[in-house]
Amino acid sequence: MANVLDLKRRIRSVKNTRQITKAMKMVSAAKLRRAQERALHARPYAQMLISMLQSLKRRIELIDPETGEIRHPLLATREQKTVLLVVISGDKGFAGAFNANIFKAANHFLEFESDRQVDIEPLGRKARDYYRKRYPVQVRSEEHRVTEQRGRDEFGQPEEAPEPEVPRAGQVQVTGDHPGILEKLEYGRVDDLAKDLVHRYAHEEIDAVFVVYNEFKSVIAQRLVVERILPIIEIGRQDVAQAEEISQEERDRAARAAASAGVTITGLTEESQADAEENEREAKQFGTAEVDYIYEQPPTELFAALLPRYVTTQLYHAMLESVAAEHAARMTAMDSASNNASDMIDSLTLMMNRVRQAAITKEIIEIVSGAAALS
Repeated sequence: MANVLDLKRRIRSVKNTRQITKAMKMVSAAKLRRAQERALHARPYAQMLISMLQSLKRRIELIDPETGEIRHPLLATREQKTVLLVVISGDKGFAGAFNANIFKAANHFLEFESDRQVDIEPLGRKARDYYRKRYPVQVRSEEHRVTEQRGRDEFGQPEEAPEPEVPRAGQVQVTGDHPGILEKLEYGRVDDLAKDLVHRYAHEEIDAVFVVYNEFKSVIAQRLVVERILPIIEIGRQDVAQAEEISQEERDRAARAAASAGVTITGLTEESQADAEENEREAKQFGTAEVDYIYEQPPTELFAALLPRYVTTQLYHAMLESVAAEHAARMTAMDSASNNASDMIDSLTLMMNRVRQAAITKEIIEIVSGAAALS
């Protein structure tokens, strides 16, 4: 059994650890509030974009009357021989099972698509390290791009020469490297990634694009989602291939962590929540109102220009929600760690008191025995 000095040293060490976990919990709570506000403030723009596309869709002919084929390449579906999987994980650890659940969902998707070729675009340092250890890497470089454009088609899409054939590194390969994209999330970098995905799909290098991420609505409303963003089946509707809700135990643990950190369930004040909902309602009315809007550019050209931006918005929104979910998971994990540290301190203190009591009792017995022997 450890002596009193060792137990005091262990208690002091656990107390220092608890201070660190409490600080990390409060930092994650502060970051969670900002991430939730950022995600909520991006929704009116996304909803207005959807409404505009729905309005434009009623004014153009998407199907060629002569051939019967869909004119815009992002709306066309074809046999899925090569699919691209965007895996959005976290950049750091200490977030409980957040990253492990993402990898579990992605690996389940890879097993389901085992008869097809899969390109993986990992976003986040954890996903990058995880998949680079398991699959060969074939990162696309600029020399494989053909920058010369040959004009534009009737939908405003650039007509480019086909890219040179690049041999695959394997049936499943890692094709992207995006360091730090989630650490400081910027729309410009997400737009570059989305343009690359759109370009590859339009030129039939890939036949579908799926995104694995943690969908975050609030601290207690989250789910793991595998969502298809290309081809676009229906504008404004989520095309979910797989989904997994969090358990009731995880919801309760997250709610307790949020309450102890002073974070509301939605992460926003009632006033901010009401303003965001009002802006979203106004954006929805744009596309559904029976109004004949007059556009400066031809509707066909506007539709072609906005459709790739719709893909960018979907990808950007998925990253915003994933970042918020990561902070919520870290806040919950650090709250559990702090509670476990408190329990350990209580257990060690009780053990130390027992050891001290046993030592005192032993000394008393020795004194009484010595006195009895002398008498």
